[in-house]
Amino acid sequence: MAKRDFYDILGVGKSASQDEIKKAYRKLAIKYHPDKNPDDAEAEAKFKEAAEAYEVLGNPEKRQKYDQFGHQAFGAGGGFGGGGMNMDDIFSHFGDIFGGAFGGGGGFGGFGGGGGGSRHQRGSNLRVRVKLTLEDIAHGVEKKIKIRRATAADGVSYKTCSTCHGSGQVQRVQNTILGQMRTASACPTCHGTGKTIDKKPAGVGADGLERKEETVSIKIPAGVVDGMQLRVSGKGNAGPMGGPAGDLMVLIEEEEHPTLKRDGNNLHFDMYITFPTAAMGGSVEIPTITGKARVKVDAGTQSGKVLRLKGKGLPSVEGYGTGDLLVHLNVWTPKNLSSEEKKILEQLQNSDNFQPHPGKNEKGFFERVKDMFGQ
Repeated sequence: MAKRDFYDILGVGKSASQDEIKKAYRKLAIKYHPDKNPDDAEAEAKFKEAAEAYEVLGNPEKRQKYDQFGHQAFGAGGGFGGGGMNMDDIFSHFGDIFGGAFGGGGGFGGFGGGGGGSRHQRGSNLRVRVKLTLEDIAHGVEKKIKIRRATAADGVSYKTCSTCHGSGQVQRVQNTILGQMRTASACPTCHGTGKTIDKKPAGVGADGLERKEETVSIKIPAGVVDGMQLRVSGKGNAGPMGGPAGDLMVLIEEEEHPTLKRDGNNLHFDMYITFPTAAMGGSVEIPTITGKARVKVDAGTQSGKVLRLKGKGLPSVEGYGTGDLLVHLNVWTPKNLSSEEKKILEQLQNSDNFQPHPGKNEKGFFERVKDMFGQ
């Protein structure tokens, strides 16, 4: 089933400001919050859907990529890289939206809100660069890379925090001219997790994590572009005290092809032909992403003519068709001539047929550029 447009989910237009997006998300989050809709699977699904939409549109950089490439800009799963979302992911983003209403001193409970529940601290993201050839980009590819990430160590046991008694919060009462004011903040001992380490093996850090090398398989869709960032959910560093892992961010780097040049989804190739081929016609062999192809050169071809091979370019990352391969024909002029070759050309020079007689069908540079870009 196709993913819904993030703007439609939040009920805003593509020109909406960041403040309008934030307000729209807040409204939906309150409406479909699980505490207000217990045992309602449909409401929970809409709650997660709204959170995923805000995760992308609420971030200007991610929003720009989404506007340009759609859901494919973040991998097969959209904004969360195909790994789905859990409530820890969602509530970790509530600080700037709801302030203390979630995870603070009041509001909703049950998921780490004012009900006094502790919350897990999310692990940090990892970032890697992956180099791709045009062949990789044309067909999509699965890359296996080695990363070193923090994971929960074996043999670590936890106990309830003695400072907050497992609530993850400490409350303070202040006397003001308006009376007593009660505030709540994350516990300084357990940092809001409600737990501390009881026992751990030697060599394990104070956070209960250890660094291990791991091989991760990354499926990269066809049509990605240089600078695009993909997300592999849950393959970052694990969170302390059993918290959820962060994500692995994959930055795409495109390697330069030896003969083909990329322009969006189109490819360009400079083909040099001899004067006899240009004058009499013939066929020439050109490279393509999938191998080689032969193209026909008409008799009387002028230097600068562009041949378009439909569908021989790169696929759109959004699945909207495939670009073309544009072959630029250039008539090669010899730089050094033998005496015999000079005599032949001097004889041809006097022929009226070898004098330039451009007709209406002969296009100049600007006309060829317009044709090239379909204008």
